[in-house]
Amino acid sequence: MLRARPVHFTSRMEPWERLLTDLGMVKTLDDDSWKEFDAWSGRLALQHTPAGTADDGITSFGVEVGDPEEFARRTNLAGAETGTTPAELVPPDIGDSCRVTGADGFSFMADKAAHDVQCADADPGLKVVAVWFTEDAAAAASTLRSIGARFRPVPDADETADFTAKNGGVLMVRPGSGPARSGFGFEYDGDLDALRDRLTAAGHQVSVTEEAFGRTLHVANPDAAGGAAPGPHVPPTLWVSARRPA
Repeated sequence: MLRARPVHFTSRMEPWERLLTDLGMVKTLDDDSWKEFDAWSGRLALQHTPAGTADDGITSFGVEVGDPEEFARRTNLAGAETGTTPAELVPPDIGDSCRVTGADGFSFMADKAAHDVQCADADPGLKVVAVWFTEDAAAAASTLRSIGARFRPVPDADETADFTAKNGGVLMVRPGSGPARSGFGFEYDGDLDALRDRLTAAGHQVSVTEEAFGRTLHVANPDAAGGAAPGPHVPPTLWVSARRPA
C-alpha cells in the first residue's frame, strides 16, 4: 500500500483541527500531541511542537505503507534500474518505518500505517497533497516512481510532476531553488465556490485566485495567526486547488 500522509508541526493544534474539520476531514486518531485526519483521499498528521521552536509551522513530506521492510525491498529493486538504493529501514527503537532519500539529499519517512479507516463521512472532493520542492525535479520524480507512486499527466509542459498514491492522496514535485524542502495543500474535485462559502461561514478568511489551469482557494494559515509574527518558512495561507484536467 501507499498513502500520502504529510506531517504538519504546529503549536496551534486547536485552530488547525477546526480548519481541517471545516474542510471536510475526519479525525481518526487522537493521541494527545499527535492527531491524524483523513480526507476522502490521503491523510494528514498534526504533531504538536512548542511555540517558537524551529519546526513550528513546517511540514514534513511523508507517506504510509503496509510493510516497511517489503516497501524498502521493492523501492530499492525499482531504484536499482537507475543505480540508486534510496530506501533504508530505520532502527526498531525509532519506529516501524523506512527512510527514503533522493538524489538531492532530501529524505522523508515511509511509516507503517497505524490504521486503515475508510472515511465515509469525509468530503468526497478533498485530496491531501504532499509537495517536494527541489532543484532536481527529474531525480525526485524518479524516486517517487521507485516507491510505487503512479504518474499523473498534467497540462504544464515544465518541470512539474504529479503522482497519485494507490491508497489515497497526491504527491507532487515542483522546481525550487536552494535546499530541497517540503510543503502541502489540497486538491478539490467538488464545487470550489460551495467550499469557499462553507469555510467563510465557519469564520475562516478565504480568497480565490484564477490561474491558467484552474482556480485556487487561499485560506488563512492558523500558524500565521495569533499575534506573533510567523517565521519566513510559514506561508500566510493554505491552498486548495481545483483539480486540473490533463
